Amino acid sequence: MGGRPILERLLEQLVPIEGLEEVYLVTNARFADHFREFAAARPGLPALRVVDDGSTGDENKLGAIGDLELVIRGQGLDDDLLVAAGDSIFTESLAGLVSAGLERQAPVIALYDVGDLEAIKRYSSIVTDEQGRIVEFEEKPERPRSSLAGVALYFYPRFVLPLVATYLAEGGNPDQPGRLVEWLYRRVPFYTWRVPGRWYDIGSKETLAQADREFSAG
Repeated sequence: MGGRPILERLLEQLVPIEGLEEVYLVTNARFADHFREFAAARPGLPALRVVDDGSTGDENKLGAIGDLELVIRGQGLDDDLLVAAGDSIFTESLAGLVSAGLERQAPVIALYDVGDLEAIKRYSSIVTDEQGRIVEFEEKPERPRSSLAGVALYFYPRFVLPLVATYLAEGGNPDQPGRLVEWLYRRVPFYTWRVPGRWYDIGSKETLAQADREFSAG
């Protein structure tokens, strides 16, 4: 970071991933023009396409999973998909997540040990078997049994994409992307990938300031 936009930092980590052809950036109507200007200022591959979900506030927002389905349906996607939330920053390459998904031919979620059962209550608690397959998943648990947190960074192989619409049609919560994982792992094998280096959840001013200080110092 150190003066560079957060989004630019995340894109720098995504662009080197082999096989990545296009990046879809979903935003609300208020910031759509801002991000279009950002995209226009960085031509090249992979193409950065801005998707305006039309929302203007909490009362009509689609939610993270609703936005995902908007891109899948609206862009006619039929390919493997890497999904990254905009409130996370990583110190190391994310290419290993894609490699794990391609090797398994299964959905994969990034995993990070926060080292604190109290802290895990803000995230998704995950228990895996010896192969790294999810055997227990709980979004924002009240009594977590593991300090392994699910990060909002996912590899979804193409066969999973139609299941997003099924999840929503069955009344699934359109927000909180971990809810989709919670639904999917009971239906298809779902694996995990340990995040190398550090993960920064920059969803608050305090954690954003901490990440900014540490990246600037580096």
